[in-house]
Amino acid sequence: MRILVRSTNWLGDAVMSTPALMRLREHFPEAHITVFTHEKLREVWLHHPAVNETITFGGSDSIFTVIKQLRAGKFDIALVLPNSPRSALEVWAAGIPQRIGYERPWRNFFLTHIIPTRPGHQVMHKRTPAEVKKLIAQPAQNLRPKTQNDFAHQIHEYLFLVAVLGANAEPLPPQLFVTAEEIEAAKNKFGLSGIAQPIFGLNPGAEYGSAKRWPVERYIAAAKEIQERTNCVWVLFGGNGDVVLTNEITAKLQNPKFKVQNLAGQTSLRELMALLSQCRVLLTNDTGPMHVAAALGTPVVVPFGSTSPELTGPGLPGDPRHRLLLADVACAPCFLRECPIDFRCMNSISVERVVEAVGGMTNFE
Repeated sequence: MRILVRSTNWLGDAVMSTPALMRLREHFPEAHITVFTHEKLREVWLHHPAVNETITFGGSDSIFTVIKQLRAGKFDIALVLPNSPRSALEVWAAGIPQRIGYERPWRNFFLTHIIPTRPGHQVMHKRTPAEVKKLIAQPAQNLRPKTQNDFAHQIHEYLFLVAVLGANAEPLPPQLFVTAEEIEAAKNKFGLSGIAQPIFGLNPGAEYGSAKRWPVERYIAAAKEIQERTNCVWVLFGGNGDVVLTNEITAKLQNPKFKVQNLAGQTSLRELMALLSQCRVLLTNDTGPMHVAAALGTPVVVPFGSTSPELTGPGLPGDPRHRLLLADVACAPCFLRECPIDFRCMNSISVERVVEAVGGMTNFE
């Protein structure tokens, strides 16, 4: 059997889909499973035991190019993880006999198995600025709402789809894999091989927008305090768009006593994965590298503001290895890219609280 999994287009979502891929492999141990993914995420799936191969598309590829690729694979089943019309159209036009995906507007015609919204699905409602202001104007209710739903997390969205094929829908922790050779090569390349101090990771950016970013001055203050107490080596991670931010933090952390390594914009995805796997802890916003680190077994400390850990937190919900710091404000989670008021969700998470969370995970050793 040849199974195609049309993957999601965001790094964090791809990581959260790995439990479904592992359950699919468990149910079909002899199947040939191919992940169809954007080229920027191809390296996520290298060495993953659930996957036989990947095929990729780029942003400039026409739908005709994609269809030609998929037809050549002669797939029996397509599992469509994104909810977009185009992702369903692609597998229909490629002539794949069984096409499984969620019921959504403008795409149902292209699917053979139209899956209704799963039980427990929770919509990420993006609040309007007017809704935010109305919520904070009610002091008696000025507390962050609590999600009482054991199946709200995004990993269940993908597990429910593979269950249609008979796979076990019980959740597993997301998992990624790197080799010892990759780890050693990355450490050698970036001067991190053979050091005696513990390696702590710092990921202060967030591609989605400023509302997900704990303030830079607080990152600096927390990193200084933690470094004084642990003698750690701080390794800063990020993409090309985070270089200005990480340069600012690096300049403030420079001290002859301590080592700081700014790798923003310098690592491939595999190198990022290799180095995250070697961090004692990662202090990060809610972003793709947070999910990657957790899936590699690295504990994470995450200030959450505009987003919801109940829906998209790292690892399995309730994993005691991680510290997810929330503010009790009524307007969070708003799921907005930028805060329309005073950024009270992130501003209410103190430096002391973050330092304490890191200390609770590392005992400041």
